[in-house]
Amino acid sequence: MSAVIGIVDDDVLVLRALKRLLEGAGFAVKTFGSAEDFLGLENPETINCLVVDIHMPGLSGFDLQERLTNAQLLIPIIFITANDDAPTRERARKGGVAYFPKPFEAQSLLEAIAKALGGQ
Repeated sequence: MSAVIGIVDDDVLVLRALKRLLEGAGFAVKTFGSAEDFLGLENPETINCLVVDIHMPGLSGFDLQERLTNAQLLIPIIFITANDDAPTRERARKGGVAYFPKPFEAQSLLEAIAKALGGQ
């Protein structure tokens, strides 16, 4: 069974493009328009890796990571953002598997997902 990748981003075009990319690479994909939508998922432990936008209305990507950590759900997170700055970059690199400012290379994202999955 292929790994399940969750994508959390408030931009529908980003969700659609990443879903197409990841499905094309053989992953099962679930998309969420907000952190709150992901937190409403009945079985979040079925997600093997998350690609999360940092800056979203409501809960941010960092807020989502904090909630998952508090719930002891250790899902690897790859952060993406259109608002690249030093403090965001530093915080994302400390807490995530990878960090990519938009736009980013598809191959770089696929490599980061493979690293996050660690051979699953």
